Amino acid sequence: MESNLSITEVARRTGLTAHTLRYYERIGLIAAVSRAPGGQRRYAAADMEWLAFLLRLRETGMPIQGMQAFAGLRSQGDASIGERRAMLESHLAEVRSKVEALQQSMQALAHKIEHYRGIEARRPSSSGNAPASTKRKKHAAATPAPSDDQPSDRRALRARPRETAADRR
Repeated sequence: MESNLSITEVARRTGLTAHTLRYYERIGLIAAVSRAPGGQRRYAAADMEWLAFLLRLRETGMPIQGMQAFAGLRSQGDASIGERRAMLESHLAEVRSKVEALQQSMQALAHKIEHYRGIEARRPSSSGNAPASTKRKKHAAATPAPSDDQPSDRRALRARPRETAADRR
């Protein structure tokens, strides 16, 4: 990997903006980056590796404060390895929990999609028959039959009348 990359090149490679890179440096996520004689930032291969790790932490949902705490521990060197490991283990447990919740949500969505496909498969095709909704009488169309994702007790959806000052007396 090249070293001494400009902020523009690092932004292009990481997907971060130059503003974000400067911000990360200002808040201590990135150690002070070396400078060229003209004052332009020059990122080394080690800076790029650290940025890749920070991006991974960000992708897993670690808040900036957590990333700052980790960066602070990292700056202490080997003395903080145990704390960094414990911090990453804790974050990994949180990520696993989120992944499990997302997997359950994906299964629920897939189940619902299959349910709707089953309903569609049982309906007459539009090739010769009119859809069931157009066969209903006018008054029936105004109050559709409840489906699996609508409560059967339509009264539960009605808004309560507003309470007036006279009602509170």
